[in-house]
Amino acid sequence: MPAPSARESAFNGSGHIQLTLSLHKAARERPTAMACVYGPLRTDHRTFLEQVARLAGALRVSGVEPGDRVGLLALNSDRYLLCLYAILWAGGVINPINTRWSLSEMAYSLDDSETGVLFVDDSFAALVPLLRERCTHLRYVLSCAESDSPDGCPTFSQLLAYAPIDDVGRAGDDLAALLYTGGTTGAPKGVMLSHSNLLGNALSTLAAAPRYPIDKVLQVAPLFHVGGLALVLQAALRGACHVIHGQFDPTAILRSLVDERIGETFLVPTMLQRLLDAPEFTSQDLSALRTIVYGAAPMAPALLERAKAVLPRVAFIQVYGMTELAPVVAALPAGPFGVERGEEQCPGSVGRPAPTCEVRIVDSAGVELPVGQCGEIIVRGPGVMQGYWKLPRETAEVLRDGWLHSGDGGFMDTNGVLHLADRIKDMIVSGGENIWSVEVEGALYQHPAVAQCAVIGVPHAEWGEAVHAVVVLHAGEAPDAAELIRHCRDRLAGYKCPRSIELREELPISAAGKILKYQLREAYLSRSMELSG
Repeated sequence: MPAPSARESAFNGSGHIQLTLSLHKAARERPTAMACVYGPLRTDHRTFLEQVARLAGALRVSGVEPGDRVGLLALNSDRYLLCLYAILWAGGVINPINTRWSLSEMAYSLDDSETGVLFVDDSFAALVPLLRERCTHLRYVLSCAESDSPDGCPTFSQLLAYAPIDDVGRAGDDLAALLYTGGTTGAPKGVMLSHSNLLGNALSTLAAAPRYPIDKVLQVAPLFHVGGLALVLQAALRGACHVIHGQFDPTAILRSLVDERIGETFLVPTMLQRLLDAPEFTSQDLSALRTIVYGAAPMAPALLERAKAVLPRVAFIQVYGMTELAPVVAALPAGPFGVERGEEQCPGSVGRPAPTCEVRIVDSAGVELPVGQCGEIIVRGPGVMQGYWKLPRETAEVLRDGWLHSGDGGFMDTNGVLHLADRIKDMIVSGGENIWSVEVEGALYQHPAVAQCAVIGVPHAEWGEAVHAVVVLHAGEAPDAAELIRHCRDRLAGYKCPRSIELREELPISAAGKILKYQLREAYLSRSMELSG
């Protein structure tokens, strides 16, 4: 099928560019170059575009009209990427389901969004009957399975046999994605992101963090998460090939980095730690790897220094953002790019705001604070979400006069570099003093035995809250709580030091790689009640 012209299919009437433009350009400019690699399967740009158009045809036959939500419940794969773009091509709105959610959470996001069509792979085929029972708006389930499809669903090869349709051309402020947040404080909220939100942020991120030219990008972050989606869009704008892994397996990832000569990837800190700890890491030829982008959770300074030491030719780029901002707010390059910009990677520093992001630090009344003073980070720019789906009150709480109130605490230094302190809700108030948990965690990470840690506030009869640290030690290390507290006292004011320390084998981690502090607080309170009872 010939690729439609960019003028005919890549713009809507107002001249706004859409997210599918990169497919048209790649099919026209590099038709035989690889668009996607998944295991032994390789798809060139021309074939990828044709398959997207055919899948969009299947969606049209299934009744999907412009603006309709279409769900994706699957692990990363080449088929996931095809389905994602097919939804956009058909004018739909992608609703990627968090694969780590419970059935109730999955059903909630599908029903709340009024999703009528759902793609499911073989990993989640068993949930189809249960979802059909719970989701009143769900009309069709389509298979993106590698092998057998769920009962009653057409196979993926059958979907690819449908007649292709022209790109609908939704763009600009048209809704492109409905990304449900984790729901740690209640039911998940659907973040509404437009074509302009996502495309503008991808371009802004590339400008904020210069990269080496690359041919292939390794996609291992989950595609249901805004970080994974952002990497896809940034790679597509650069004409790169997506090398996709369904799940994080250090051995398989290292093999791909070597065999595919991959130049760039995005990793959360826990992924990087597992790669460096893999027994076969030191024997691999990783000379093609030039850039590692990391984010979603703070990187322990010792881990970053270790990574730099064993990968001296790699530029490490830290990104900070959130789903509501599509997602990147600031970027902190390392290597030659960081040196040129005069920035330094240090605990809490997340770099300068991206070119299209205006950032302020304000107090609880919304008054802008002086340089160096800690307050709430608020952001204005084209990446700011349209709002929370069907939640006007919650939208109004965070969107005020065009500014997105992030709920994150931080400050700006004299060089215009943004420093992240903590989530406002995670700030500890002990004896009338405000304590940022990230600062205490930074001190703990300076102890060579500490692999991971999380600091929370726990109830205290006299001080209101006390500082409590949950620590994971490196294998073979055995410092006791008293030693770790003494270590902190050498680096922090006394009131900031942990009053208690709990040693664990692992911390609860979200699918995005973030430590789930609310689970630590809940577990602590549960144990406290058991002991007091």
